[in-house]
Amino acid sequence: MLRIMKVSGLTIDPFTSVPIIILKDVEDRNALPIWIGLLEASSIATELEKITLARPMTHDLVKNIFEQLDIQVERVEVTDLRENTFYATIHLQSRGRSYVVDSRPSDAIAIALRTNAPIYVDDRVLEKSRRADVAKRSAEPADRSAEARKWADILDNLTLEDLGGSRP
Repeated sequence: MLRIMKVSGLTIDPFTSVPIIILKDVEDRNALPIWIGLLEASSIATELEKITLARPMTHDLVKNIFEQLDIQVERVEVTDLRENTFYATIHLQSRGRSYVVDSRPSDAIAIALRTNAPIYVDDRVLEKSRRADVAKRSAEPADRSAEARKWADILDNLTLEDLGGSRP
């Protein structure tokens, strides 16, 4: 079954210094952390904060192309989790035809945010994530590395000027 989710926030994995996007269902009962790249995290953060950049980022460009070609994003789906890799699809509609495009979840979410498309997660992904999280926690060291703290500090102290933008 597919569950509608919303972006709850972005954070940094304290052990790997990798950005994590947190999805939560509308009842706030289920959360799904997805590890993503720094560039994708930056793109998602600029959209969440409604930061206007001088030039379009890649996800803004995709949105602009969709608008020019009369393509609507119906929804995005996080469809699977295999070997610590998440999978997603973007569901498009254009001129009476439907298309499903394979995507990384971070890209699909960045596009969904820009097009106001709903984000869905398959219940099987939530279950697989819970099992992987339990296994991961039992293998993690108890304290944060200096490198993780350094990246967390950098992200916490980013300003609009650092990203080349301004608030609307």
